[in-house]
Amino acid sequence: MHEELLTSKCGHHQLDQSPVCVNCLVKTTILAENEVEANKSSSNYKKWKSHVTARPWEDRSEIVRDLYDDLHAIRSPPGCAVTCGNVFYVLLFGWWLSLVYLLVSVLMFLTILATPYGKLCWHLAGYLLWPFDKVIQKKHFSHRLCKDASNCDSELETSPLLSHLDGPLRAHKVYSNHPKYSHWLRVSTYIWLFLGYPVLVIIHRLICCFSWLLVFIIPIAKMNARMAARILLADPEQVHVQEIKTEAPLDANTLLCCCRAANCYYYKYTVDGVNVFALNLLPLVLVTIFLGYVDSQNQYTGSLAKFTLSLLSVIPLSYFIGMAIASISAQSTFAAGAVVNATFGSIVELTFYITALIKGAQEGNKCYEEVVKSALIGTVLGCILLVPGLCMVIGGLHHPEQRFNNRSVGVSSALLFLSVGGVFAPTLFSKVYGRLICVECQNITQDLSGSYLCHSCRFGLMENNGTLYYSHVRPLVYTVSLLLPAAYLVGLFFTLKTHSHIYDTHISDYPCELLDDHGAMVHWPRWRALLLLLLSTLCMSLCADLTTEHISPILESSTVSQYFIGVTVLAMMPELPEIVNGIQFALQNHLSLSIEISSCIAVQVCMLQIPILVLFSIFYPTGFMLFFSDLHVYASMFSVILMNYIFMDGKCDYFQGTVLVMVYFLLLAVYFFAPSPAGC
Repeated sequence: MHEELLTSKCGHHQLDQSPVCVNCLVKTTILAENEVEANKSSSNYKKWKSHVTARPWEDRSEIVRDLYDDLHAIRSPPGCAVTCGNVFYVLLFGWWLSLVYLLVSVLMFLTILATPYGKLCWHLAGYLLWPFDKVIQKKHFSHRLCKDASNCDSELETSPLLSHLDGPLRAHKVYSNHPKYSHWLRVSTYIWLFLGYPVLVIIHRLICCFSWLLVFIIPIAKMNARMAARILLADPEQVHVQEIKTEAPLDANTLLCCCRAANCYYYKYTVDGVNVFALNLLPLVLVTIFLGYVDSQNQYTGSLAKFTLSLLSVIPLSYFIGMAIASISAQSTFAAGAVVNATFGSIVELTFYITALIKGAQEGNKCYEEVVKSALIGTVLGCILLVPGLCMVIGGLHHPEQRFNNRSVGVSSALLFLSVGGVFAPTLFSKVYGRLICVECQNITQDLSGSYLCHSCRFGLMENNGTLYYSHVRPLVYTVSLLLPAAYLVGLFFTLKTHSHIYDTHISDYPCELLDDHGAMVHWPRWRALLLLLLSTLCMSLCADLTTEHISPILESSTVSQYFIGVTVLAMMPELPEIVNGIQFALQNHLSLSIEISSCIAVQVCMLQIPILVLFSIFYPTGFMLFFSDLHVYASMFSVILMNYIFMDGKCDYFQGTVLVMVYFLLLAVYFFAPSPAGC
C-alpha cells in the first residue's frame, strides 16, 4: 500500500531513486503535518485536532530546537548578549540575586572551613548579575601514570605516546589541582549544606516557578533549576566561571551557558506533548476546586471570583480532554475512534449545560435555560464567524492569498445547513401553527372594534389542553433529536472512512517530493490517555458545578442582557484551545485545518449537544425544548449563509476574514443591547 502511494506521487521516478524530483513539477498531495500516523491505515484519526504525535527531531526547525536546549552548549558569539530579554532579567532578578550570593559568600568566609564555597559564591555572584557572555564549567579529572599510588602527583600525565610502555606503571585517577578525596567527605560541604545551600535553593526554586509561569522567560527557569540541582552541589574547586571568548577548554565540561533570557517562540513549547500554557493552568484547577468546596460559605472569596476561576479552569481541562480523545482515536479502530469522538467530543460544554439545566429546574428559574440556549447559539456563531475570521486575518497577514480544500469545506457547509435547519425546525413550526398570545394590549381608539397596541406577544402551544404541543410539536422535537445524531454519524463515516482522501491538501506546481514515513508515535499511550480523560472529565464536572452554583448572583446583578453573557463568556471560554490551534494552522498555511476545527465544533453543537440535552429532559425534567428566540434563529441562519458564500471559491484573504469578524461583533452588539429573555 505504501509503495503504491509513493508511485502515484511521481510517475517519472521509481522508488529506488532520489526522493526529490528536481525537474519534475506535478500536482502533489501533501498530508497535513498534524495527521496522526500511528494508525494511518485505518483512517480513524481526527485531522482537525492538536498535535498528538511526536514529530521527528530532524523535522523540527532550528528555532524550535533552541527551545529545548539544555543550556550546556557554548554557541553565543561575543557581542550579541545585549537584548531586551537579558536587560529584563538583570532588572527583575540579576541585581538582587547577585547581592544574595555576596552575602552568602561572606557567611561562608566567616566560617573559615567553608572558604571554598565562599569563593564559589563570590564567582557566581558576578555570573548571575550578567550570565549571558559567561560560561560555568567543571574541570575533568586526568589520568596519571604511577608506580606508587601514594606518590601519584609527581608522575607524568597519561599520553598516547606512553601507552606502549610495560612495567609496573599503572593509571590512577586524580583531579587536577584538587585534593584526592571526594568533596562529600569534607566538613566544609556539610557546613555549606546547612548554612548556605538551603537559602539559595529556595530562592532558585521560586525564581524557576515564576519564570516558568511567564513562559517566554523559560530559559531563566532552566538556568535556576540547573543552578540548584547541579552547580551548587558540585565540588566547589572544580567549578569555575569564564567569559565566552574562545571555545571551551578540552579539560572542562560545560555545566551552564545561558545566551538568552527570553524567547518569543516559547508559546510552542510542549512537555510530553502538552502545551506549556495548558500545563501552567493546571494548578488553577486545583485552587478552584479547593476554594469552591472548602469555602462554600464565601468567607474568603466571593461568587464572582469563584465563577471566574471556574471558567478559566475550563481552558486546560478542555485541552486535556481534546488531546486524550485524539490520542485514543489515533490508536483505535475506526469504530472505536468514532464512538470515543462522538461520546466525549462535547463533554466540556455538555457538563456545564446539564448542570445548569438541573439547577434551573430545581430552583424553578427559566433564566438558566435561556442562558444555556444563548451559550449554544454563541458557540455556533463563534465557530462559523469568529474562529475562521481570525484565522483568515492572522494567516492573511503572512500569506497574501490562502487556498483551502473547498470540497471538504463543502461537506462541512452541508452538515451545517442540515443541522441548523433541524435545530430551528420546531421553532419555525410553532410560529406557523401556534396561536399568537399577547399579555399587554391597549385600545388606542377607545372603540371595541378599533385598533389595539399589544406588547409581550408570543406563540402559545398549550391552548386547548396543549393539543398542538403534545400531538404535533413534541413528537417533532424528539424526531429531530434522533435524526440529527444519525446524520452526524453518517457524516463522520463519510469524512473519516469512505472519503477521507478529500481532506488531503493539494498544492499545484510544487516539486514532486516523496513523503517519508517517520513512524510517528503518539505522545500518550492508551492507558494514560484514558486516565487523563477520566480525571479531566471528573474535574470538569466539579468546575461546571461551581460555575452554575455561582452564576446566579451574576445573572441577577448584571446590567447587560443575559443573552450577551451566554453568547460571549459561557460560549467561547471552552473553545479557546481550539481557537489557538486554528490560528497556528493558519500561520502554517493550513487554512483547511483551521476551518475544519470551527466547522466540526459547530456541527457537534447542533447535531450532538442539543439533541442530547433534549433527550436528557426525558429522564430528568429540565424543560429544555427546541424553541429559540427570533434573534437566535435569524443570527444563526444569516451566519451560515455568509460563511458558505465566503468559502465557496476555495480561497480567501485577510479582507474576507475581517468581514466575518466584523459581522460577529455586529451580532454581539445586537445581543448586548437586546432586552433580557423572559424569565430573567
